[in-house]
Amino acid sequence: MTNKTFKPCDLVIYGALGDLSKRKLLISLYRLEKHDLLEADTRIIGVDRLDETSEGFVEIAHKSLQSFLNNTIDEQIWQRFSKRLSYLKIDLTQAEQYKQLNAAVDAKKRVMVNYFAVAPFLFKNICQGLQSCGVLNAESRMVMEKPIGHDLKSSKEINDVVADVFHEDQVYRIDHYLGKETVLNLLALRFANSIFTTNWNHNTIDHIQITVGEDIGIEGRWDYFDKTGQLRDMLQNHLLQILTFVAMEPPADLSAESIHSEKIKVLKALRPITVREVEEKTVRGQYTAGFVKGQAVPGYLEEEGANTKSTTETFVAVRVDIDNWRWAGVPFYMRTGKRTPNKRTEIVVNFKQLPHNIFKDSFHDLPANKLVIHLQPNEGVDVMMLNKVPGIDGNIKLQQTKLDLSFSETFKKNRIFGGYEKLILEALRGNPTLFLSREEIEQAWTWVDSIQSAWSHNHTAPKPYPAGSWGPVASVALLARDGRAWEE
Repeated sequence: MTNKTFKPCDLVIYGALGDLSKRKLLISLYRLEKHDLLEADTRIIGVDRLDETSEGFVEIAHKSLQSFLNNTIDEQIWQRFSKRLSYLKIDLTQAEQYKQLNAAVDAKKRVMVNYFAVAPFLFKNICQGLQSCGVLNAESRMVMEKPIGHDLKSSKEINDVVADVFHEDQVYRIDHYLGKETVLNLLALRFANSIFTTNWNHNTIDHIQITVGEDIGIEGRWDYFDKTGQLRDMLQNHLLQILTFVAMEPPADLSAESIHSEKIKVLKALRPITVREVEEKTVRGQYTAGFVKGQAVPGYLEEEGANTKSTTETFVAVRVDIDNWRWAGVPFYMRTGKRTPNKRTEIVVNFKQLPHNIFKDSFHDLPANKLVIHLQPNEGVDVMMLNKVPGIDGNIKLQQTKLDLSFSETFKKNRIFGGYEKLILEALRGNPTLFLSREEIEQAWTWVDSIQSAWSHNHTAPKPYPAGSWGPVASVALLARDGRAWEE
């Protein structure tokens, strides 16, 4: 990961009037402007098919900031930021219209960064349009969002389309979880602290849990989500990426090549889940009507535009086994769902219990130590351990205590940036470390496809769970049959 100076860019956002651009990209770019992290000559060019002017695009960007920025717009910063913005009306399916970009970008002064904030079916059109107008060079880059396919076959098709125009080192595949401070802190936690580096294996760790809970429902995305499901939408990318950072071997250095190499080794070591064991190792769920934060919410089949016969899962829990020396016999339990009691993303590392207990007056069985890594909403790290209760009565009594490293409290003078801010900045800098390689994506799909195929073969229907809960009862049983329980 480099801090070297970088060249100014022409950042071209395809789908600039879409939801992703207005909710995330423009907000993140404004925040980078606020902290003087954009090169002075960097420009932002919005591209979409709707009739709009550059002045109109500036107004749309301002309204987006008013709607989605968490604090007041700084007028001085806005004036500086708005001068970077311009707009081109281009029908992305019409190759000849891309010629407008030749006059809009300057390859001699700036690097062209193409952000594909559109549906994947348009990627081929954009790539061919860019190639036909001759605006690309060896420095040009492209950034693309998930979903990169819905299975291994479709993922390869999308990557092949992109590879016809962009070399692999020009391609930046985003998973915004990899921009989160606590995910990046896993590298420091694991490889800069001997207390964890020497105890991060099957000798000391009993099991690891990864939870990504969303208290929201479908939010108008029924058509997309029902064709995708929670397994493909969340577990295939976000949770597996978190798992690779937790489980990877120490990389040779912090280069993209070294980190990608170690992550791929983890994905290759995932034990496939077969038709015979899919019922024991996975749980599918679908939320029914219930209450979230005291508010009544409809079930998945009652959402607007719903197909009342849908069998798409909104919750997945799975036991993952990694077949290598470090993790032999250590299960990873992952769960993700919609309409959970709260929004929560965390990793819980459960260490093994001590074999002998001399403090039976306090605990019949000594509770195991835990390392809890909070990714959201409150970023930080907790260590659960035992301490003596102060007193002079002659007895040694123990109590569970928590060492709390809250990022907001510990680093009060350092702003914690969001995932998109970090990743957009790294794309502009030309640093691919925090992005996904093609091989990572395809290895992840290979493993996820085995689960999807087993569900289809067994006709595994999703189990109901009330909105506002942590999934079906079967999710509890997934750990209970191993003598364990979810961290709540």
